[in-house]
Amino acid sequence: MTEMSLPGVHLAPNIQGAPDIYEIENIALDPEGLIEMTMWAIAPWQDRIVVDVGAGTGYHIPRFHALAAHVIAVEPHDDSRLQAMARVARLGLPRASVMTGSAERLLLPDQSVDILHARFAYFFAPRCAPGLAEVARVMRPGGTAFIIDNDLRSGTFASWLARIPGNPNAPADVVEEFWRDQGFNHERIISQWRFQTRADLEAVVRLEFGEALGAELIAEHSGLSVEYHYALYWKTYSA
Repeated sequence: MTEMSLPGVHLAPNIQGAPDIYEIENIALDPEGLIEMTMWAIAPWQDRIVVDVGAGTGYHIPRFHALAAHVIAVEPHDDSRLQAMARVARLGLPRASVMTGSAERLLLPDQSVDILHARFAYFFAPRCAPGLAEVARVMRPGGTAFIIDNDLRSGTFASWLARIPGNPNAPADVVEEFWRDQGFNHERIISQWRFQTRADLEAVVRLEFGEALGAELIAEHSGLSVEYHYALYWKTYSA
C-alpha cells in the first residue's frame, strides 16, 4: 500500500522537506520532558501496547520503547518510514515495529491499542473527525489517546503562529470546543524550545515560518530559547 492510496494523508513540508533540521527541532522541543511527564501521570505505558500515529522518522520510538510492551510506529510517507526503520535497527529496539498506515486507516485490529500518541500529526481540529473514528475503533476499553498540538492562546510561539499570512490555524475557541465535543480533556503545558546554538534556532525558525517571516522573527528574538506552550488533548475510552 502506497502513501497515495491511504486516506487523510497530507504532506508535512517540515519533516518531509528537511528531516535533518526537523531532528534538531525535536531535540529542542520540551527539553524537560513535561509532555511525557503529564501523559505518564494520566496513563502510564509500562507493559502496554503503544501506537505512535504519524511517527515521522521515529524520533519518539525510543522514549516509549524503554517501558512499553511494544511500540508500533505508523507513518504513511515512504521516506520518513524508512528512516524510522533505520533508527529502530540502529538502536536495536526489539519491541518496536514500523508500519505503513494513516490516521484514517490504521492497519490494526479492533481494540488492540492501549496508548495512542499523535504529535503535530493529522489531528488538527476541527478537520480530523474521520481519524478520531478510526482511533475509537482500535482503542481497547480503558486505553488512552493523546493528541499533542500547539497551544494557540499563550507563549511566544503562539504569537508567532498568529503572524503567518493567511493564518491556517482555526481560532483557539473553535479548536478547544471541538475537542470538548469529542469527549477529550485538555491540559496546557508551559514549556519551550531550547537550542544548542543560535544557528540551530535560526534554521528551525526558517523551516517552520519560511524565509520572509522567519527572518523577521529571528531579528526580533535573542537567545537560544523560545517560550512554547503545548496543548495536550486526551481521552480514555470505555467499553
